[in-house]
Amino acid sequence: MKNGKAIKNTLAHLRKGEKAIIDSFTDVEVSLKLLEMGCLPGEMIQVKNIAPLGDPIAITVAGYTLGLRKSEASAVIIRRTR
Repeated sequence: MKNGKAIKNTLAHLRKGEKAIIDSFTDVEVSLKLLEMGCLPGEMIQVKNIAPLGDPIAITVAGYTLGLRKSEASAVIIRRTR
């Protein structure tokens, strides 16, 4: 959240099948974990699946599938692609 408003351009706001490019991270601890797993700024990601209650989500990045909690996904700032 920034100034009491939720950031809308995060991985947590993508729907199943949508693609985006990783722009930056809002949480240092989460960013280190994701960077180690190949989630680098500039990398294309796609939401492959979302659990029935919305958490966790499965994404593809750099050719492999990765599961993330919604709280982790909300720390990833993205640029949407068309």
